[in-house]
Amino acid sequence: MITREQIATVLDHPVHDARGDKIGDAGHVFFDDVTGEPEWVSVRTGLFGTSESFVPIHDAALVEDHLEVPYAKDQVKDAPNVDVDAGGHLSEQEEQRLYQYYGVDWDTGWQDARSGTGQATGTVGTADDAMTRSEEEMHVGVERREAGRARLRKYVVTEEQQYTVPVRHEEVRVEREPITDANRDRAMTGPDITEAEHDVTLYEEQPVVETRAVPKERVRLTTEEVTEEETVTGEVRKERIETEGTDQHGDQRRGH
Repeated sequence: MITREQIATVLDHPVHDARGDKIGDAGHVFFDDVTGEPEWVSVRTGLFGTSESFVPIHDAALVEDHLEVPYAKDQVKDAPNVDVDAGGHLSEQEEQRLYQYYGVDWDTGWQDARSGTGQATGTVGTADDAMTRSEEEMHVGVERREAGRARLRKYVVTEEQQYTVPVRHEEVRVEREPITDANRDRAMTGPDITEAEHDVTLYEEQPVVETRAVPKERVRLTTEEVTEEETVTGEVRKERIETEGTDQHGDQRRGH
């Protein structure tokens, strides 16, 4: 069981479950109005400690720099919601509801500790008689998650290309030359009058198209980190402490 002298070591320190997993940080310690002993500890859980759960401190133990409670982490986080700011006290109904949730026998063990009283309240306490005022601070972090996927896919498209190339062909041209002394002998070698044929083969060029695969470039996917600034808005709660009392005439006074 935690003593009053150990409260300073408990407040704002980690709270672990029975398996050693961290549940959150201790926010408040509530004392029993009758015995004056520590009875409950509130644990700040959730993202950035925005939730606060109550857990019995009777069977808790101080281990090095953290408080260890004999309950599972999920059980503490799912405990019934209690208004921590409701005057610094737990109502009898709230405390009984918490006892039932944690399986504590309300009718025997805990009432015996109060010497028969039926009142079940607690007060926010620290290591001395002062009251601790706390504020929530917003801590903004980042988490890495998958935003999408990219894939390289190769496919074939067909496109039409045009090229102009010169092509050559042969055409028949008739040449006539008169009989001269220089060619007379060759002209008189044949018969005088006869029929004859002479063939000439004509040639032409035609475009020929062929394709072959030629490597052009290599493509790969890489990633790079780009840093952008985003504004995050959240709500934080602050505790206010005020005093209440009466003056010599019996009128109620209130101050901060």
